[in-house]
Amino acid sequence: MMIDKLNIIFNERFSCNPEDSYSSPGRINIIGEHTDYNLGFVLPAAIDRYITGSFKKNNVGLIRVFSADFNEYCEFKITDRVAPEMLWSKFVYGVAQEIVKKIADPRITTGIAFDCVFGGDIPLGAGLSSSAALENLFSFAINDLYRLNLSKEDLILIGQATEHNYIGVNCGIMDQFASMMGREGSVLKLDCRSLDFSYLLFDNDKVRIVLFDTKVKHSLASSEYNIRRLECEKSVSILKEFFPVISSLRDLSMDQIEQYKDSLPDILYRRCSYVAEENARLLMVCDALGNSDYITFGKLICQSHKGLRYKYQVSCEELDFLADAAENFDGCYGARMMGGGFGGCTICFVRPDVEEVFTKELSESFYNKYGTLPDCIDVNIGKGTHKISQQP
Repeated sequence: MMIDKLNIIFNERFSCNPEDSYSSPGRINIIGEHTDYNLGFVLPAAIDRYITGSFKKNNVGLIRVFSADFNEYCEFKITDRVAPEMLWSKFVYGVAQEIVKKIADPRITTGIAFDCVFGGDIPLGAGLSSSAALENLFSFAINDLYRLNLSKEDLILIGQATEHNYIGVNCGIMDQFASMMGREGSVLKLDCRSLDFSYLLFDNDKVRIVLFDTKVKHSLASSEYNIRRLECEKSVSILKEFFPVISSLRDLSMDQIEQYKDSLPDILYRRCSYVAEENARLLMVCDALGNSDYITFGKLICQSHKGLRYKYQVSCEELDFLADAAENFDGCYGARMMGGGFGGCTICFVRPDVEEVFTKELSESFYNKYGTLPDCIDVNIGKGTHKISQQP
């Protein structure tokens, strides 16, 4: 088990046993891509893939962290003004700094010092939000270890601020929210403006979730993500002339966008129309799930991919190939790219009786086309960030 492995490493590295262990999941997104930073709706779920950490407070005044997956170590004081160099350590440092800002009481925060060994089974670069899982792991653990009494909503915002201020990704709230608030057997309908949320049951016995990781990581991903945000903000600034009360694309219907289409450059029109359509699709998906109407559900999922491919333009050849092949497979309800785009995973929804054949045929088709096999990831819906145990 992961926790046993981490505890052994912890003892070897710090010459003692950990006190507490925590786990934080990756996430999938059923539908609602790039709608979170437009303050729209998303429909994510936590998965049964986790980053797990063993922790113990220390009296040496340092935050000392070892990554079992990368076989790398970092240490820093919480008062240090410069982040460590390794990318994963910037997440840990950023979380610590955002907690300092939130608590705003140096009598409490200067005493934060602990040892940690962490590792996990969330595939990196597959669009499953291992970064949000890592942020949530450390914010949740620090909050619990030091009895800071921060709410889960506080911790979610701390993770988002870490991405903005220390990683340079101007992300929305969805990834951290889904990882923190996930519930087994349910997807989470989240309003990214009000942060109101509700749970919808997802019947894993009737629909299986299969991810195909293309293992493609196009360098465009991070830069284009930020460009899309700027394009959406530019669209809002133009359309405010006609709708002064709007604050985001969430506030606009497709009819309103069509009404003033000629005032928008074509590329901005496509971005706007995708966001409006995706928000509407998401609400229809919720209805379809509530009625166990998986045919309608699947059609909407396929429409989502086409919107991302042609209107938001964040897909890539490999993702399109898998989405098209899945859509044409008898027994697959629907498929689409998932995540920021330009690589990563497709998410496919299939009947349980065809899952094995589906996985085999799509993998072979991809290999015949590109000469590499995609990683096939079978996931279940898991629970959100949580404390595993208190060590004896």
